[in-house]
Amino acid sequence: MTDAVGRDAQYERFADEFAEHAENGFHNAHYDRPACLELLGDVAGKRVLDVACGPGLYAAELVARGAQVVGCDISPRMVELAAQRAPSAEFRVHDLAEPLDWLPDSSVDLVLFALALEYLDDRAAALRELRRVLRPGGALVLSRSHPTGDWLRHGGNYFESRVIEEIWSRGWQVRYWATPLEATCEELCEAGFLIERLREPRPTEAAAAISPERYERLHREPTGFLAIRARPSS
Repeated sequence: MTDAVGRDAQYERFADEFAEHAENGFHNAHYDRPACLELLGDVAGKRVLDVACGPGLYAAELVARGAQVVGCDISPRMVELAAQRAPSAEFRVHDLAEPLDWLPDSSVDLVLFALALEYLDDRAAALRELRRVLRPGGALVLSRSHPTGDWLRHGGNYFESRVIEEIWSRGWQVRYWATPLEATCEELCEAGFLIERLREPRPTEAAAAISPERYERLHREPTGFLAIRARPSS
């Protein structure tokens, strides 16, 4: 095991399965997506960059709320699926380890970065690029796995940033960084952001019908995700 996740398009191998799973699935449709959309606020008439856009589930909702969406993902298949789901948006294949050289400075009003920060080896560099393309007064909304949940599952030193490899319930094998909360805060600061809000979301009421056990657990334990709204520092 090396101290790097690498630049493999991990979700390419199960993109179609993930799209089907996430559309109405517990953690995506009834937990992370509502939290991120709430933090983004009113998007009507705004240009929103959806990085690591996946199969376009967030993008489609943003378009429905009146946003002009541009998105990217490292997985070509995910980009295809996103374009099918939100045809009025603009999508392209892009590795966030590289600069967003196709976007000018101060060219978007909002950035959404949902559940993908942990797949990057140089997270501060990627966040700096997101800071660069944000207009004055804009905001970044990102979500990530809750670091306490990672630590409860894997043990070890909570404060040690390390690469985790695990197989999820559907047989999907993933590699990602488990990092303490302070690391994410420092990376945002280093990239030129100030945190406005930090949410430890709870599942929506509709999630209780999908899995009462998970619904109840996530209402009492920090084992799922967290979401942050940050703005560029002056």
